[in-house]
Amino acid sequence: MPKWGYSITEEELDPEKTVRASGRELRVSPKSAREVCKTIKGMMLTRAKRYLKDVMAKKKPVPFRRFKKKGGHRRGLEKAYAGRYPVKAAKHVLKILEGAEANAEYKGLDTERLRIIHASAYPGMKIKGYMQRAFGRTSPKFETLCHIEVALEEQPETGEAA
Repeated sequence: MPKWGYSITEEELDPEKTVRASGRELRVSPKSAREVCKTIKGMMLTRAKRYLKDVMAKKKPVPFRRFKKKGGHRRGLEKAYAGRYPVKAAKHVLKILEGAEANAEYKGLDTERLRIIHASAYPGMKIKGYMQRAFGRTSPKFETLCHIEVALEEQPETGEAA
């Protein structure tokens, strides 16, 4: 059984105010998951969850900045012209965010003040397969799995008197 680490280290995090969660060897496109993670990084947790639900309902697109060749233009994008609706990647990232939220509740953190400080996705192992072709030949058909990591931090309370 492998021992998984995180790409963000313990020295970079305050253990009393931060929580982490990860999904390993997920059957999601690493390219789509990377773009979703880059989009939600820096958002508050409630806003990110609402955004991912809108992506799954195909109401809001995810801007594709790196993997955008032949990508269609989408309305409502800022700082990018190409966008898509990666439903499967958004579903898995939302599940990991909900896991991180449960970790925060267990630690006693306020879930309304959580901000995503780290969200990354990178390729995992490849599932090797071969596709039958004509005349007794085969072609390789590999599926790349994906690792997704999320770290949340509790933001300090704003001192506004109501």
